[in-house]
Amino acid sequence: QVQLVESGGGSVQAGGSLRLSCAASGYTASSYCMGWFRQAPGKERERVAAIYTLSSSTYYADSVKGRFTISRDNAKNTLYLQMNSLKLEDTAVYYCAADLPPCTLTAAPKEYNYWGQGTQVTVSS
Repeated sequence: QVQLVESGGGSVQAGGSLRLSCAASGYTASSYCMGWFRQAPGKERERVAAIYTLSSSTYYADSVKGRFTISRDNAKNTLYLQMNSLKLEDTAVYYCAADLPPCTLTAAPKEYNYWGQGTQVTVSS
């Protein structure tokens, strides 16, 4: 059974930084897509960033390009999201997710097979 456990959320002032982590276990596939999504109150879950573990190809939503960086430590089976220059509109619950192959970096949330429990990120002025 695949398990994803996020950590690293919290409260930060606008302009600050946070790093989210997602520890993964239970995988048997050699390659897969992993992504970070977020959901603010009253809004749909949106894709923030994604990475293909085999090639390290990445995808970023326009709203976070240049500010967020997705990465993965294969030895630790951990996914990261480094978030810099945080804005008020980045406030949301952040989820990591995994999509087994075949997969695409632009897959919709409903196509992802496994999800973590989410971690709250709150950006204040």
